[in-house]
Amino acid sequence: KAMCSGKLQTGLLVTCYFVYLLVGAAVFQVLERTAEKQEKKAAAQMKEAFLQNFTHLTVAEMEQFMKNLTEAIQNGVYPVGNESQIEDSNWDFSNSFFFAGTVVSTIGYGTLRPKTAGGQIFCVFFALFGIPLNIVFLHRVGKMLSLLCKKLGKFLHEKGMRKKKIKFLTLLFFLATGILVFLCLPSVFFQITEGWSYSEGIYFAFITLSTIGFGDYVVGKQPGRNYFSYYRTLVAIWILFGLAWIALLFNL
Repeated sequence: KAMCSGKLQTGLLVTCYFVYLLVGAAVFQVLERTAEKQEKKAAAQMKEAFLQNFTHLTVAEMEQFMKNLTEAIQNGVYPVGNESQIEDSNWDFSNSFFFAGTVVSTIGYGTLRPKTAGGQIFCVFFALFGIPLNIVFLHRVGKMLSLLCKKLGKFLHEKGMRKKKIKFLTLLFFLATGILVFLCLPSVFFQITEGWSYSEGIYFAFITLSTIGFGDYVVGKQPGRNYFSYYRTLVAIWILFGLAWIALLFNL
């Protein structure tokens, strides 16, 4: 019975967690999308005006243009290429979901962030309740993984191995498989998909999973690269399990 209720609790927790992220993503999308569209239009108009008058601009006007351009880029608007980019939103659903995940996991890359007053206030409350929920969720996933640890330990104990040796071996096993599954293999994947070097992939994976999240490397953000449709969702799932693995390591 305890086993059954445990499974039910886990199921409920996982459902709650993903519903929370999905609802958050939808709200961020609604709050931020229109403002972003206006920003992109403004950037496109600024570029247009510059291209028409650039031969006889004063130094002050040129300075102002550089300032506006820098601001646009900092806000994630790149006035490069043609009009079609106005249609590509930074706040489409997969981006919003990815953003919601980086908020509750406290990674916070800083490349995508709410700019409207509504979005910013919502973000405060979303994080306030989302971060504890994320900790509980990771703890539960970590617990499930540590049950695997116990099973492995039990198996080795039946084979007549000493307790201390078992502890050391399980820790080693989880450390090695974790490094392989969460650092080494994803880095190959990033190397292919993002065109980074292998060391950049390792660096990105570590900075992300340690929740430092500088934001100097972020997945799925390079203009002109073709990513497959569920790429960022896959990365979000990798982050979740990677964080759970790190939580387990601390537990062990």
